[in-house]
Amino acid sequence: MKVIKTAIDGLVIIEPRVFKDARGYFLESFSRREFEKQVRAINFVQDNESMSSYGVMRGLHFQRPPFAQSKLVRCVKGRVLDVAVDIRKGSPTYGRHVSVELGEDNHRQFFIPRGFAHGFAVLSDTAVFQYKCDNFYAPEADGGISIKDGELGINWQIPVENAVLSEKDIKHPCLKDFDSPFDYNMNLYPELD
Repeated sequence: MKVIKTAIDGLVIIEPRVFKDARGYFLESFSRREFEKQVRAINFVQDNESMSSYGVMRGLHFQRPPFAQSKLVRCVKGRVLDVAVDIRKGSPTYGRHVSVELGEDNHRQFFIPRGFAHGFAVLSDTAVFQYKCDNFYAPEADGGISIKDGELGINWQIPVENAVLSEKDIKHPCLKDFDSPFDYNMNLYPELD
C-alpha cells in the first residue's frame, strides 16, 4: 500500500495495490501489519457501511472522549467527497480541513485520527461507503459541527443548499459556536500506552 501524507499531520490517504487482469481485480483493503508499519498503531473494533443517493451529505461527525474514534474510510461503489476537519483546540491546524475523492475507480482510503470531525458528500447516483472504527459507537457521545458552515471553506462539489441532511446533522453548530472536547496536547489513545 502507498501512504500519501496530507497538509494536516495524521490525516493520510491510502492507495492499495490493485492487481487487475481479464477476470477483474484484487486488492488487500486492510493489513494491520502494513498499517501499523506505515501509519500508526491501531486496533479496529467495528466496521460500518452506509448507502446514500446523490446529494446526501453526512457529517461532520465525531465521538466525544472517552469514546473518540479513528476511522479508515472508503467508498466501494460510486464516488464521494470525503472531508476531515481538525477540531483539536490549540492545534496549529485547528479549523482546517483535508478533502479527498474516494470511489470505486480509485480505491483510495482516508484515515481520520481521533480529534477530527468527519463527513462526506455523495457525488454519484448512489454510493456505498464503508469504514473501520477503533472504538465502539456510543450514541451518548455523538457530536458534530455543521456541514454547511461556510467559514470552513469546504468545496463540497455539490450544491450545499440542496443537500439532503438528517435531522441530527441540520442541528449541528458552526465551528465558531462550538466548544471542542478535544485538546491538541491530550492523549487521545490511552489504551495504546
